[in-house]
Amino acid sequence: MHPVDIWEGRSFKATVLRGFLTPLSWLYAAGWQGYLALYRSGIKKASEPHRPIICIGNLVVGGTGKSPLTLYFAELLAGMDKEVVVGCSGYGSPRAEAASIAPEGPLDAREWGDEPAMVRWLLPHVPLVVGRRRVLAAEAVHRAFPDAVLLMDDGFQHLPLRKQVSIVLDDARPVNARCLPAGPYREPRKNRRRADLVLPSDFACVPEPMRLIDPDGNEQTPTSYSVLCALGQPDRFLTALEAAFPNSKNGGVVRLLPDHDPLTGGTLLDTFPQHLPIVVTAKDWVKLRSREDVAKPRFLIALRKVRVEPEAEFKVWLKNRLDE
Repeated sequence: MHPVDIWEGRSFKATVLRGFLTPLSWLYAAGWQGYLALYRSGIKKASEPHRPIICIGNLVVGGTGKSPLTLYFAELLAGMDKEVVVGCSGYGSPRAEAASIAPEGPLDAREWGDEPAMVRWLLPHVPLVVGRRRVLAAEAVHRAFPDAVLLMDDGFQHLPLRKQVSIVLDDARPVNARCLPAGPYREPRKNRRRADLVLPSDFACVPEPMRLIDPDGNEQTPTSYSVLCALGQPDRFLTALEAAFPNSKNGGVVRLLPDHDPLTGGTLLDTFPQHLPIVVTAKDWVKLRSREDVAKPRFLIALRKVRVEPEAEFKVWLKNRLDE
């Protein structure tokens, strides 16, 4: 069974598996709280090689909308006359092992990871630092961009690096609040209180209507389509797609692959009807665009933007935090 089926499934098998795994979740949670206590007690100290750092994080495994929120923050901070560098882990790529400032221009997702390649495609003039070693990433940013705001996509659980502002996305009523492996939580949900802000709370993360564009940037409204995506929670994407285009229909093939799948399979596109466009996410498009056979089917890229409301009050809140 897929982990999400275990965590959220209502079948007898899923219920039994959750119960069997729950003691392991208790051990995981206890281990995490012990690790956190080392920093809270001062036995371990977080490094602060750069200021300010804003972390857009979450508490669960899988997609919760961090990347759209990170993109929103990058544009919001630029509008506040702040220099911004976006930090990504580069999950699954060779560049994830250390920390590197990305060069200018389009990034190859195979080398830099799908999320950095997507950020560069959508925000071509924003500098990027890529790598899971977040302290090294902050040091690199401080050398190259000493006056910039380092905006981290994920990394709330990376305790060795001190952040000035931590913002966490967390559903108000989770289906399952257990820690791994019986649930999706990376740390106990009560730890959300260590963030400076949890969304939703006094502020709300509001999605804008989804748009579909072709590879040339032209907006499209298909009457029928296929779907290909590699996301942590594809059901959210499918629901948003259907809500945004209620007069269209999914009349083709739906292929849902694991999050961060490289989409390099040689026969991956052979099963899709040639007469229908294939709807993909921006994160998947930056991987597919390097394939030699992408000219055969017609692709439509789904763009999902969010904003924080009420925005005027939120900008005041954020400015005050950065000025502390």
